[in-house]
Amino acid sequence: VQLQASGGGLVQAGGSLRLSCAPSTGTFSTFTMGWFRQAPGKEREFVAAMRWSNGGTFYAASVKGRFTLSREYAKNTLYLQMNSLKPEDTAVYYCSFTERSPIASWLNSPGAYDYWGQGTLVTVSS
Repeated sequence: VQLQASGGGLVQAGGSLRLSCAPSTGTFSTFTMGWFRQAPGKEREFVAAMRWSNGGTFYAASVKGRFTLSREYAKNTLYLQMNSLKPEDTAVYYCSFTERSPIASWLNSPGAYDYWGQGTLVTVSS
């Protein structure tokens, strides 16, 4: 599975960006997609995830209320709408995918995902 992610860029604090991600090929009966991010010198951290079968969403506490996941079901495309961006949101954002259905407590772990996109840089200036 190859993931195509896009939408990063430079934005001022308080601004918005929307990231998108979709598997380039394949037909899947069920899967989970998510976003992680990695800032320079820091470990990769969970941002948000969605169970495709029922649209259930999960968010990191640091982004809850500011970031929102949505999907275009027919195109298997996941969107991450990021509002009220802060300088600390600056990172490379990675899309992730698994055909499994990880339990909720595992969804925020990179090990729950089997495939990763190439990463898209989000820079928030103060």
